[in-house]
Amino acid sequence: MATEMEELVSFLASPSPQITKAAVDIVRGLTGSAEGLQSLANYSNALLPALSRLLTLPKEVSEAAAEALVNLSQNSSLAEAMVQLGLVKTTMDVLYKPECVIAQLLVMLLVNLTQLDAGVASVLQTEDEKVRGLYVMKLVRSFCRTAHESDDDAFEHVGSILVNISKQREGRKLLLDPKRGLLKQIIRQFDSNSTLRKKGVSGTIRNCCFEAENELQNLLLVSEFLWPALLLPVAGNKIYNELDRSKMPLELGTALSIEREPVNDPEIRIQALEAIYLIILQDAGRRAFWSVNGPRIVQIGYEDEEDPKVMGAYEQLGSLLVHSSSAEEPSSETTE
Repeated sequence: MATEMEELVSFLASPSPQITKAAVDIVRGLTGSAEGLQSLANYSNALLPALSRLLTLPKEVSEAAAEALVNLSQNSSLAEAMVQLGLVKTTMDVLYKPECVIAQLLVMLLVNLTQLDAGVASVLQTEDEKVRGLYVMKLVRSFCRTAHESDDDAFEHVGSILVNISKQREGRKLLLDPKRGLLKQIIRQFDSNSTLRKKGVSGTIRNCCFEAENELQNLLLVSEFLWPALLLPVAGNKIYNELDRSKMPLELGTALSIEREPVNDPEIRIQALEAIYLIILQDAGRRAFWSVNGPRIVQIGYEDEEDPKVMGAYEQLGSLLVHSSSAEEPSSETTE
């Protein structure tokens, strides 16, 4: 005899829209508590495919199904099962249907699934050379094209997916591939007013800088956008004098000649400083940093900093600069 939970899951496949909607609403409610999640997890073999199939239905059903999957995917075992079920492909297929009205929930589901190595591999499409990177290119395009100044920013969480992807070397190599030009597109989103977007961009840049030893040239190919994204958050609040600005490229000098909104999130400032540190571990990266008057910017920014953890990141960077400058005399040349 079927248990109540088995009956509930079976109702998700009911031919009656009313029964299906009632069942998925109950399931969504259960995923809101630890006890409910645990009881549903025992029936995941039937539950996850049933919820997955509901993602293509009208909003009153698909939204509840997507919310339930987002909640369930916070459990790593269930997330693993979703990846094995092929839910990354299903999610991407539904996300890019013209009639999709649950984009934000689907993106949040991908954020959770890419917490797992298997989820990242699925998004990168590592097993199929012909389409490798296609999902990421689509997500980056959506991240960069959406009206992110509105309250309803369906793709702002893509930044978190990019951070998860860039934690793996395969993901970093894809983002740094100059032929695809993905990193340049991503960096330009740092101008957004959304802190979530900024954090996604800074975290992705920082992770990509772990490849600096082998991919420094590709990082510096986008230096026109890279240095402002890394240096402006840690430049402090002062308006820089003309002498300091004259040793910087135009985009940096102009930004530092006026009053500007501070980057209040300490995590973004730490990520920027860590990225700079990884770059200047390389000789060519250090020369590039001197060429934009980076040490002066870091010095002034440190004077304004009050957060102890961020100050620690400044000091780590400063110790490397002192060590390296004692070994070589920096060039006084500026970039064009």
